[in-house]
Amino acid sequence: MSSHAVPGDSSSSMVDSLNRPGWLTFAAIVLFSVGFMRVISAIYYFADSNRVNNLTFGAFGSHLFLWGIWDLVIALLAVWAGWSLLQGETFGRVIGYGWAIIVIVQSFTIISYAPWFAFASLVLALFVIYGLSVAGDWRSPEPAAL
Repeated sequence: MSSHAVPGDSSSSMVDSLNRPGWLTFAAIVLFSVGFMRVISAIYYFADSNRVNNLTFGAFGSHLFLWGIWDLVIALLAVWAGWSLLQGETFGRVIGYGWAIIVIVQSFTIISYAPWFAFASLVLALFVIYGLSVAGDWRSPEPAAL
């Protein structure tokens, strides 16, 4: 019995997919985390929780149900992008870059109010951009035909 992978073997494609760059996996995990936290935030909005700040002057006004829908859309997009990154697809890269750019802009707008949070968010977004750019040429190997 040989320990070498057979070209049509499904276990060899599983091993090949584990050869994805670590920085790309990091970016995917960050997007999964964003999605998970947005689901929790949406639950707070749907429950009309006391933990929600005054959003009267926000885009949806004081309609917490709409804010909850917004957070669920962002959560879905983030989880989908994370999954896409793990599969080596372009969609995840585009959403990852877009997310990081938005976080960088937001970090500069809130740096005078919450400097540590803004700085941590800025560094995390820069790491995501670095991870996506370093692993820019990696694609998931295509499964072999039977």
